Amino acid sequence: MRWLNYQHLLYFWTVAREGSLTAASAKLRLAPSTLSGQIRTLESFLGQKLLARQGRHLALTEVGRLVNRYAEEIFALGRDLLEDLEAGVARTPLRLNVGIADVVPKLIARRLLQPARELATTVKIVCREDKPDRLLGALAIHALDIIISDAPVPAGSNVNAYSHLLGESGVGFFGARELAAKYRRGFPGSLDGAHLLLPTENTSLRRSLEEWFAAEGIRPRVDAEFDDGALLSAFGQDGMGLFPVPLVIRKDVEAQYGVRLVGVAGQVRERFYALSVDRRITHPAVVAITRSARRDLFV
Repeated sequence: MRWLNYQHLLYFWTVAREGSLTAASAKLRLAPSTLSGQIRTLESFLGQKLLARQGRHLALTEVGRLVNRYAEEIFALGRDLLEDLEAGVARTPLRLNVGIADVVPKLIARRLLQPARELATTVKIVCREDKPDRLLGALAIHALDIIISDAPVPAGSNVNAYSHLLGESGVGFFGARELAAKYRRGFPGSLDGAHLLLPTENTSLRRSLEEWFAAEGIRPRVDAEFDDGALLSAFGQDGMGLFPVPLVIRKDVEAQYGVRLVGVAGQVRERFYALSVDRRITHPAVVAITRSARRDLFV
């Protein structure tokens, strides 16, 4: 079995944080040549280039960005270990490492995680937002306790994980006040030719909406696509177009963005899942999240 040299990883991580060999050398109190040699040793071990020179500066390669994300988590855990030992085991908070798929609306994620904050035991929540496939990789090595996603574990996935349905919500189209008043009349036919802002095509919601459009004979104008729900809503707030939102957070969206409901997208439903490596959920905070979602949020 191969073992990673964490000293070499620390050197690389420091260079990534400081932005240059010179700054990292000063922080680590090492000669730049020594530091450079140690990073080359790490690259040789991994079989991948982690840093590439761009003019006078060093930049992370795509693999370097991946390694740096893992390094951030590894050294964050190290800091937490020292803090917990200094504080004493009795006062150590329960840790919950959560992966949030980047397509999940931030307001949904916040509502789902709220029960974990209300436990009698102090819970330290560490959130990581990323693409679902990358989060599954972190779940497989137990760097995450749970993933909140809009889709179950993909069929044929190499990760042995389980999907726990948290609930589902109807979907409505929202828009700035004037747009909402204009397109509310004759909905859903009014969406034909309307300016829409939609999630990207790799999402479950987008696929469901496309099927609904086809069934209703609607051909909207898709002016922009987003893989970040908060950014999509922000553009919708500015009146750029109508946009879909799960109805379970209707009040939050209307209050935060000053938009109004135009109409409900038929039988379109958006589902949310908790993905875990355990068939039976035992983490106290995750139990609280799943129980509250099914009992209080998605009703």
